[in-house]
Amino acid sequence: MLICYLCCMDGKFRKLKLEELGRLSLVDYREKKKLPLVVVLDNIRSGHNVGSVFRTCDALAIEHIYLCGFTPRPPHREILKSAIGASESVEWTHFESTKECLKFLKNLNYLIAGIEQTTGSTHLRDFNPPQARVAVVLGNEIHGLSDDILVDLDECLEIEQFGTKHSFNVSVCAGIVLWNVATKMRMSDSIT
Repeated sequence: MLICYLCCMDGKFRKLKLEELGRLSLVDYREKKKLPLVVVLDNIRSGHNVGSVFRTCDALAIEHIYLCGFTPRPPHREILKSAIGASESVEWTHFESTKECLKFLKNLNYLIAGIEQTTGSTHLRDFNPPQARVAVVLGNEIHGLSDDILVDLDECLEIEQFGTKHSFNVSVCAGIVLWNVATKMRMSDSIT
């Protein structure tokens, strides 16, 4: 902390003001070309987690969020609190079941990549999106992905962990996975 404070004191760093960040307006954001990456939320309980995923998807210009099963939907109070407006910028759709959603996405030629610890899972660092469209499926905070959708996945990705816990919070997991996959997709396709 002392080093960061000293750097700021000698003029190397200054926090940027909001108007210096060059953020898009809501209208400009909606017209911007989005990354062909979508998120599927499989029975997420917490509106705060859903709102955080909306915010991450906005930051990465991700195409769409699919809210499945009992996952809360805007204008849920907790979503609005943590999304800070991203539920207005990111397109979303609700499906009664995740299985129905995955069938819909497969018909649109999305590679379906579930995030779960399974036999045969691929470490996230080793995953290179093999096709243009990718759907990332994130599961329930307690139970993970629903067992009945494992057969619908093309890939199962796992984030390598080094501590005593066996999972990340779903919104933290979303941030790690989406940034990683979005970066790889942008590098391979020059999407900005």
